[in-house]
Amino acid sequence: MLQALANIFKVPDLRKKVIISLAIIGVYRFGCHIPTPGINGAALAQFFDNLASTQSGTLFGIMSMFTGGALERLTVFALGIMPAISASIIMQLLTVVIPSLEKLAKEGGAQGMRQINQYSRYLTVVLGIIQSLFIALWVQNPAHFQGIKIVPNPGTGFLILTVITLTSGTAFIMYLGEQITERGIGNGMSLLITASIISRIPQALAQLFVLASPATGPDLRIRPLTIIFMAAMMVAVIIAIILITQGQLKIPVQYAKRIVGRKVYGGQSTYIPLRVNHAGVIPIIFAQSIILFPATVAGFIQNPFLQRMALTLTRGQFLYTVVYSFFIIFFAYFYTAITLNPVDLAENMKKYGGFVPGIRPGKPTAEYFDYIMTRITLPGAIFLAIIAVLPDAIGGWLHIPYLVASFFGGTGLLIIVGVMLDTMRQVESQLLMRHYDGFMKKGHLKGRR
Repeated sequence: MLQALANIFKVPDLRKKVIISLAIIGVYRFGCHIPTPGINGAALAQFFDNLASTQSGTLFGIMSMFTGGALERLTVFALGIMPAISASIIMQLLTVVIPSLEKLAKEGGAQGMRQINQYSRYLTVVLGIIQSLFIALWVQNPAHFQGIKIVPNPGTGFLILTVITLTSGTAFIMYLGEQITERGIGNGMSLLITASIISRIPQALAQLFVLASPATGPDLRIRPLTIIFMAAMMVAVIIAIILITQGQLKIPVQYAKRIVGRKVYGGQSTYIPLRVNHAGVIPIIFAQSIILFPATVAGFIQNPFLQRMALTLTRGQFLYTVVYSFFIIFFAYFYTAITLNPVDLAENMKKYGGFVPGIRPGKPTAEYFDYIMTRITLPGAIFLAIIAVLPDAIGGWLHIPYLVASFFGGTGLLIIVGVMLDTMRQVESQLLMRHYDGFMKKGHLKGRR
């Protein structure tokens, strides 16, 4: 492992890509500390400290994790990369729903994908404008902050300035992510999200150190054996995430020989890898947004119905766990069905003379793929549900803050492990291409896709 890391800087091209990626991540983290004009940062920090202990602060805590704390400070990068991620997911779903976009993606080739990416950029700016406008309207109203005045000079000027600042910050983050993808190593947007999540580790360790110190009361103090147990559990969870992330079922495919002119094509055997966790972390993001929305709105709108719903769906309660797990499993099947069409897969195989041994081409092949995906998606969806509720279970069991418990599972750990595996695979492929050893002496890293 250490030798592979040293070999990275022996390859000029790879060294350049790594340095570019690290430099862009540094620029991104620097921008996360530049405050938005017209904001009282101390008052905003006080409000979020008060909100963190309530159910309404859960969604803000999750969003702050994805922005590396930029949302809590309302910096120029407060929206983070999430508008771009949301736009990409929306375009991916619309490509399946709208026939013209589906035709552009299938028949347009590289030019068609560039056009769809351009639509995603436009949609990112639109989402950035909408989100920044609502944030500006919300932050300038003292009634939402228990009387704390966050904006000294509210008004139209503040609204326009905040919308321009936050939307420009989101567009610049999107540009930084694209630069990493094109000139650096790894997926740019994923690396920026990972950098934001990792930036929260020092704060989590500081909280853990305070809880483990002798100055903490005996009722709240964490014992050394508990810390050792937590470290062992984290290692076990990471290993399980790697196994599920890399897990796939290989469907054998045989291509018949075709004679075109004087050349013979096909005749080889290959396989189609069907991933156990095809949807990735997206089901957890969807489920979190839905189940935490009533509690977040109830924190700002005094509505009896929303208040009762927020009390019913409280983190750590049995009903919350059941509903949350159900949403995750549902969205795992939903997103897999949207992005992986068995009919298209079977038609493409039939077009190029491919078939699954023992299965007739066409509709029987599509039914076979649907049968397989329905069954291998279930263990992946159940695993996602377990990982998602694990931080709440550990936090309630060991009485530790959610920020510390979130690194034992949940969206953050899934993203970190998945992105690190994908980046290491790309680095290893560059090393092997130049006759250097990879990260492992036996075997090679497999990509997520």
